[in-house]
Amino acid sequence: MEKKDVIIIISAFLVITLICAGVVCGALYVKNKQSNEKPNYEEDVLSVTDDNHGEPEEEEPPVEVVEEEPYTGPKIFSGNSREIAVMIDNETAVKSHAGLNDAYMLYEFIIEGGESRIMAFFKGTNPEKIGPVRSARHYFLDYALEHDAIFVHFGWSPKAQSDISTLKINNINGIYDDFYWREAPKSSYHNAFTSMANLLKYAGYKKYRTTSEQGPLVEYYQKDTELNGGNKANEVKIKYSNLQSTRYVYDEESKTYLRYKRDYEHRDRFTNEQFYAKNIIAIFVRDELLADPEDKGRRELYNIGSGNGYYITNGKYIEIKWTKTTRAGKTIYTDLEGNEIKLNDGITWIQIVPITGSITIN
Repeated sequence: MEKKDVIIIISAFLVITLICAGVVCGALYVKNKQSNEKPNYEEDVLSVTDDNHGEPEEEEPPVEVVEEEPYTGPKIFSGNSREIAVMIDNETAVKSHAGLNDAYMLYEFIIEGGESRIMAFFKGTNPEKIGPVRSARHYFLDYALEHDAIFVHFGWSPKAQSDISTLKINNINGIYDDFYWREAPKSSYHNAFTSMANLLKYAGYKKYRTTSEQGPLVEYYQKDTELNGGNKANEVKIKYSNLQSTRYVYDEESKTYLRYKRDYEHRDRFTNEQFYAKNIIAIFVRDELLADPEDKGRRELYNIGSGNGYYITNGKYIEIKWTKTTRAGKTIYTDLEGNEIKLNDGITWIQIVPITGSITIN
């Protein structure tokens, strides 16, 4: 063998030796590195503490977080549409009405001769028939003002006419505004009916504001709520005079009060649906004969001041007090401890009863 071949063999041997040594050193380095690293605890590795003496620590049950649904306000009073208040004939000769279950709040007042009249407030609803529409009295305006409502009527008393002008009430009057049609019998003056579409059209003609940022007159519960400590109220009888009386009977299934006008069921003239209330506020307010230039026995209602009454809902009632400081100021209704009452979401009837009348709750 030549010297040159020997040198090649030795060189190859040395290269192979160095490669093997590198592989061994690399393997030892990796093994040493893995032994020095902290263990990667996965979900199935339990932690061990001195306090539990080497026993695995029990996992705490997960805390259930219940997010309460945000309160968006009552369904009966939603949106920014301006309220529209319509005066409704309720004299003894009127046997039926239309559209009252589309109103969210309604008032019944005493008028001359012991008769009564209804004031229906509509917000964001579109009844096709409302009525029969009748004339204004000056104390009705106080409630249109506190609701920031457009006031709809068919005629007026002299004092109402003067006050509408003085107080700059946005009003729609059937004497001048052709917003109505007549239902049979045509010869009767209890037969003027309208629709929300007609009223909004005339509000547009008159360039009245049809939106409002004013909130509801009273607060509403977020969920249907029973009166705390209230007394039973299955039947409510309200006497305005020897001519006029109203009765409500509680229906447990719907949790509403079915309305009776004097001695018969108070139903819609066109749909035959019985009128009802979720809430009833019945208050006493002093009234007396007004010095009337037409000598028609019109009344004065002393609704600026305070008095007593009842709040009725869900088969129970509590005693309340009411206060009103100005004609445009809202009426405040409180319990006997002075807390403002809150209503359940639904139609509210406010019965403004003369002190010569009566409220009986059974």
